[in-house]
Amino acid sequence: METRLVQLLGSFIGVTADYALARLELAYRYPPRLVPPIIDRLNDASAQTLRENWNAVEAQLEAAMRYVKQIEALSSTPIRSDAAFAWLERSVRELDQYARALRWVLTVTEREADSRGEGI
Repeated sequence: METRLVQLLGSFIGVTADYALARLELAYRYPPRLVPPIIDRLNDASAQTLRENWNAVEAQLEAAMRYVKQIEALSSTPIRSDAAFAWLERSVRELDQYARALRWVLTVTEREADSRGEGI
């Protein structure tokens, strides 16, 4: 697998751990209706893991992004000023950036592999 893709996946996996910790902290402090959605952690930075799980992880990230936007739209909730929410929000934005880069590299890698008659 392309080195760029492995590095991006490794970074994505690391930030997913940050998101999980921020999510747990918010779950501890706030009622269940305010708990952010889960984003599954990829087990490793391999092509097989990527092929098997990426679509589901992208959908989970989209749900997390919607959650952040919903909380930002609330004007009178203490969660908006919570440091754990700020951490979660940063993690979601960073995950989104990595996901966009991963999708781009994945698309380019697949095109290159198709032109050579290979798979990722």
